Amino acid sequence: VQLQASGGGLVQAGDSLRLSCAASERSLSSYHLGWFRQAPGKERESVAVISSNGRGLVYTERVKGRFTISRDNAKNTVYLQMDSLKPEDTAVYYCAASSVYSSKESAYRYWGQGTQVTVSS
Repeated sequence: VQLQASGGGLVQAGDSLRLSCAASERSLSSYHLGWFRQAPGKERESVAVISSNGRGLVYTERVKGRFTISRDNAKNTVYLQMDSLKPEDTAVYYCAASSVYSSKESAYRYWGQGTQVTVSS
């Protein structure tokens, strides 16, 4: 599965961004999908996970109430709507696909290339 993330950019605190991650060559419908991020000097962390049927959602505490993960299997795409962005959300954001419903990075076999999100104060 090849994943292509897009939608990052430079925004101000309080702004919104929507990240997209599209797959080519294979359907994502049977995969659980996740967004992860890695800030400078920090380890990569899970941001949000959505189950293959879209009913299971997991968010890290730091983004609950501000970020929303969703998927459109017809478009073979997963989204991350990010509202009320904070400077501490600055990171490279990665999408990933797994056959296991998990927030653990090690469960994800397929990864996108990452898209930079920078939030200025």
